Amino acid sequence: MENVESMVMDVAHELAVFLRTRRERLTPAEVGLRERGRSRRTPGLRREEVAELAGVSVDYVIRLEQGRGLRPSAEVLEALARALRLTDDEHAYVFDLTRQWTSVRRQPGPESGSLAELVRALSPLPAMLVNHRFDICAWNPELAALMLDFAGVPPERRNTMWLCTIEPAFAEFYPDREEIIREGIADLRAAWAAHADDDELAELVAGLKRESPEFAQWWDRRDVMVNGNGIKRINHPVVGMLTVEYDVLTPLGDPGQRLIVYRAADVASQHALDKLVPAQSLQAI
Repeated sequence: MENVESMVMDVAHELAVFLRTRRERLTPAEVGLRERGRSRRTPGLRREEVAELAGVSVDYVIRLEQGRGLRPSAEVLEALARALRLTDDEHAYVFDLTRQWTSVRRQPGPESGSLAELVRALSPLPAMLVNHRFDICAWNPELAALMLDFAGVPPERRNTMWLCTIEPAFAEFYPDREEIIREGIADLRAAWAAHADDDELAELVAGLKRESPEFAQWWDRRDVMVNGNGIKRINHPVVGMLTVEYDVLTPLGDPGQRLIVYRAADVASQHALDKLVPAQSLQAI
């Protein structure tokens, strides 16, 4: 059984596996290379093709993919990112893994009471505050009406990824469940790389892998994507189907926290929210 210690990041191993999976997803045609004569026994680009594109030796690529303790420079990472056609989020991920940041980053500060007050002030828009582990730190009545009364959830389970993958109340909540979970896991992986020394985050990931085969499957794909905004369809147990848009805002003074704000995506969904909010507000009085 996988324990917490096994989820504490081995940076060399994680970088090795990540680079290999990115190489294997590409074809020569996608990077402007011509197919060569001999057949390919493995998917994707060959190591020598990556080396050619990045301007490094084949031996260097081999050692990186074997996790042999190399610490590539920022210049080498940039070259590999271009060669492997990494997305912006994947590019940031490898820089986070190796601590080769291209600019000074603020360190996360303590949880801010003013941000919790802002969540309440955003009513009637549903809103919540989460930290880099996706723990739910604050929410307003409208969010409780839309999602779940988090006050009734044990604090150690008050986490968006835990709720989406394991909480029975969310089993039928999202019609696009697989897509939402997959994107959430890709976002959590980016946070995991940026906080490699966070034992609580390692424990969360280990627990999710133990309890949810679904989480384990998508986690091992090593997808990386930071979600700044989007649309979610919701099958609400009280008002039925509705669609919300959401935006994720990061406080300048505390980038370890995220303020997530929801709003109706159409007129019908606004009517549905209007039915929910008064009832929740009356209960809160």
